[in-house]
Amino acid sequence: MLGRTSKHWWGVVLDAPDPLALARFYADLMDWKIVKEEGNFVGIAPMGEHVEYFAFQQATDYEPPVWPAQPGRQQMMLHLDIEVPDLEVAVAAAVRAGARLADHQPQETVRVLLDPAGHPFCLYVDPEA
Repeated sequence: MLGRTSKHWWGVVLDAPDPLALARFYADLMDWKIVKEEGNFVGIAPMGEHVEYFAFQQATDYEPPVWPAQPGRQQMMLHLDIEVPDLEVAVAAAVRAGARLADHQPQETVRVLLDPAGHPFCLYVDPEA
């Protein structure tokens, strides 16, 4: 429909008060590298030949979302799901990198964390894997 091929890039961009700091956090967490730094925009991508990226852009009036949702507060617009082999080990590593564990944890095989800018993300294990 769009005329895209496997060589065209695609990605997700999050607003952040400090895009470089948030890019460094996720690059460390995912073992990716910073591939683009242009003023108030920083992108990271997996190593090797990939076309997907994750980027962060400056938002001067950034309001972090709340988890779980609360009336009248900034709602979460999206969150990342990251499968890991060992939930306890992965949570500890994410916390060391700068994340914090959310107070509300709705599932046993999932842990909701907040990145340094307050975006929720989930680490999970697949019980059937």
